[in-house]
Amino acid sequence: MVIKGLIALSFGTLGLGIAEYVAMGLLPYWAKDFDVSIAQSGHAISAYAVGVAVGAFVTIVMRKMKLKSILISLILVHILGNVLTAFAPTFETMLGARFIAGLPHGAYFGVGSIIAQRLAAKGKGTSAVAIMVAGMTVANIFGVPLGTALAHSMSWRSIFYIVTVWGLLVLLSAILWIRDVGKVKDTGLKGQFLFLRHPAPWLVLAATMFGNAGIFCMHSYISPILTDYAMLPLQSVSVIMAAMGVSMVIANLVSGRLCDRYTPGKVAFVCQFMTIFILLAISAFGTNPVACIILVCLAAGMLFAISSPEQVSILRCAPGGLLLGASMVQAAFNLGNAMGAYVGGVPFDYDMSIAYVTIFGAVLAAIGAYALFLYFTKHESYFADLKEAEEDENNQDGISMAPSTAAPSHDFGMSNQALSEYHAARAAEYAELAEQEKHRQQDKS
Repeated sequence: MVIKGLIALSFGTLGLGIAEYVAMGLLPYWAKDFDVSIAQSGHAISAYAVGVAVGAFVTIVMRKMKLKSILISLILVHILGNVLTAFAPTFETMLGARFIAGLPHGAYFGVGSIIAQRLAAKGKGTSAVAIMVAGMTVANIFGVPLGTALAHSMSWRSIFYIVTVWGLLVLLSAILWIRDVGKVKDTGLKGQFLFLRHPAPWLVLAATMFGNAGIFCMHSYISPILTDYAMLPLQSVSVIMAAMGVSMVIANLVSGRLCDRYTPGKVAFVCQFMTIFILLAISAFGTNPVACIILVCLAAGMLFAISSPEQVSILRCAPGGLLLGASMVQAAFNLGNAMGAYVGGVPFDYDMSIAYVTIFGAVLAAIGAYALFLYFTKHESYFADLKEAEEDENNQDGISMAPSTAAPSHDFGMSNQALSEYHAARAAEYAELAEQEKHRQQDKS
């Protein structure tokens, strides 16, 4: 049942990924169908991104619901958004539909990450999150080529018919395969934001935004990098992008395993640090076709090698606001995508060498690496007991909830009142987990 639950979560991220990434190949078809420019049709991508950002805060009003109920509600919104997109009669309607489709994106990852950790066996929380995220990596392989092929042979609307049907299958699998894992402790409206007083979540969010921006400098302009810089034929781009997707899948799963052995912050930092040199290597050696293919695949893999550790890291430093924190990291991810696309386009605007695309990306990746370095070296150890709590929570045979009462060795600039409130929120999380385990043992008996 645990594996089935994780597969159901992964099915959901696959649907979300295709709905998001397919738009990149549909801009010309939208422009023709709705009689707008290519630039205007690009607003559909922006509308989805805005929906993701806004949707990060949707979980605040749903915080009292059971996690499974929240997840099902998000799937229903996802289905609605894609139905409206498929039947949109005007461009304005389509933009609104894309906004609705984007609303559950970040929240789904947030809720799904918490559910995945509660479903997982002891010590396998990050691997469970990686399995959930794997659906998004697969979407990178099939999303754009599938959407473009269907739009060319049938209609751009056909891909959203398929995504809608897939959404219904995700809904059914979530109902049947994901067991009730309870809810998160409701700390009130103010309590949802309390964790943001601590610098740790801001470092994770900054690392996510700038780190992803660095890689998306390359990813957004992969076609000209391959064809104009490496001088590869245009026909090879789709094959290489598929190889990049495979690299994402492998790197994501390997990263999850490493995080179960080491800390998520450490793994994310090492991967982010490697990304800097990979991007610089593309600028230096990318004119060699073989080297360029290898390097872009490695860079693409780093994107999701970092993603799961960051998702888990935000959960560990967001007591009292787990749903909000987990959703915010996805909003940061999408803001990074937008930033990367903008910064990566600067060399083209100023007639600079394509090599500067990945050089600029390396600078952004370096900022992300520095944020992860600060989190990993100065803050992550402070949340070591949260890792133990996570493992205890996921132990299906028994949980021992004993929050640490040791005085913190540092307050990271927080006032005494803020620090007290922060620890109170953490204690509430532990108490909720203990209560859940009590009920679970009663049900078994």
